[in-house]
Amino acid sequence: MTIKAMNGHKKNKNSSRKWKKDAVSVEVSDEKVPLLLNNAEKSTTADQEFSGASFSGAVFNLSTTIIGAGIMALPATMNVLGLVLGIALIVFVGVLTEFSVGMLLRFSKVGGSVSYGSVMGDAFGNVGRRILEVCVVINNIGVLIVYMIIIGDVLSGTSSNGIQHSGLVEGWFGEHWWNGRAIVLLVTTLVVLAPLACFKRMDSLRYTSALAVFLAFVFLVITVYIAVFNLVKGTIGMPRLLPDITDINSIWRLFTVIPVLVTAYVCHFNVHSIENELEDSSRIRSVVQTSLALCSIVYIMTSFFGFLLFGDSTLDDVLANFDSNLGIPYSSLLNDTVRVSYVVHLMLVFPIIFHPLRLNLDGLLFPSSTPLVTDNYRFALITVGLLSVVCLGANFIPSIWDAFQFTGATAAVCIGFIFPAAIALRDAHGIATKKDKILAVFMIGLAVFTNSMAIYSDAYAIFKRNASPRE
Repeated sequence: MTIKAMNGHKKNKNSSRKWKKDAVSVEVSDEKVPLLLNNAEKSTTADQEFSGASFSGAVFNLSTTIIGAGIMALPATMNVLGLVLGIALIVFVGVLTEFSVGMLLRFSKVGGSVSYGSVMGDAFGNVGRRILEVCVVINNIGVLIVYMIIIGDVLSGTSSNGIQHSGLVEGWFGEHWWNGRAIVLLVTTLVVLAPLACFKRMDSLRYTSALAVFLAFVFLVITVYIAVFNLVKGTIGMPRLLPDITDINSIWRLFTVIPVLVTAYVCHFNVHSIENELEDSSRIRSVVQTSLALCSIVYIMTSFFGFLLFGDSTLDDVLANFDSNLGIPYSSLLNDTVRVSYVVHLMLVFPIIFHPLRLNLDGLLFPSSTPLVTDNYRFALITVGLLSVVCLGANFIPSIWDAFQFTGATAAVCIGFIFPAAIALRDAHGIATKKDKILAVFMIGLAVFTNSMAIYSDAYAIFKRNASPRE
């Protein structure tokens, strides 16, 4: 079959993402024409039929990237900072995130870059791109391990300060070998997470993302109801407004919340993927602002009402608090509803974080290979390997706070603030304003100082914890 293209013009990268079939004339010779398309032709046809992601779908995907496991640790940050300082810091980090993403998008546009890695490569060459890919891999593996830890805590139970918090499966069926943590996580990975991780395009997850955002709101609404009911009833009082400062160690402890808040807002690694699939790519800034505003509201309400409900007893993973009588009608049913809704939410968020992780690891290991979506063998190999690492990590890392401290103080802060600021200071295309450079210096200085303090505080706490048994 001979095909002559009548319209071979090159698509404008900045135009609307409506891929239209070019007009062609077809001359059929005596050659045998295959009746079935091969894989490459099927992929091309699918791309032609895909007219671009909608604004709402993009908002759902980006919001799902942001609202992950970090929300479960936010009430614990209120326990450290108090409500006033804690809520103020949530707003501050959200605003700073909007500035950093906006800076990243502006420098991407002028350089013609279609990914975060391309922007880093444009500013710092191949070394910059590789450093970013390493950071995304470290951050996303850490975040996915946190998801798995929470899923394990909720389904099979956890212990904190010598107190055992039973899991859903154990509560429903009793204690058996098959509802132990390792088995539960393995079955969850094989039955739920692996199929979701096999989607090759981000927009394919728009419906699961919408459901994930809805389930986050279900968790929030029930938490607000329980907290208000108990407040009116008089069984709980207003929590601390300010941090409890008693000695120098309590001051150092304030810095430990910074990595948690940074991790809660990092979404930069998915912004370009969402922009590339967006029907009208000029609306990406609105998508980012809408998503950040939505997530900030959810974060503030969850932090306030979670801390109001549990006070100083708030655990690092607040879901673990929902295992006792909360002093309201149908307490057991509401407890289970809260935990089930958020576990399902995390399962649906999992592939959104897994998608850029797989792409960046592929870029590190196979930098010169064909696109990952065209190589099913490589796609399956990387997917299975990453799922195995995440599942194993969740079985050996004891707490989500530990995982957040490591990823938030290292990879996440680089992805979210240091790298975008460094791109602005590098200013490869001469577009940075004086305001951009002042903001960039501020972001780098603040990120380095606060996270250095957080790392020191965590190291000191670990040293004290390990030394205390020998005293």
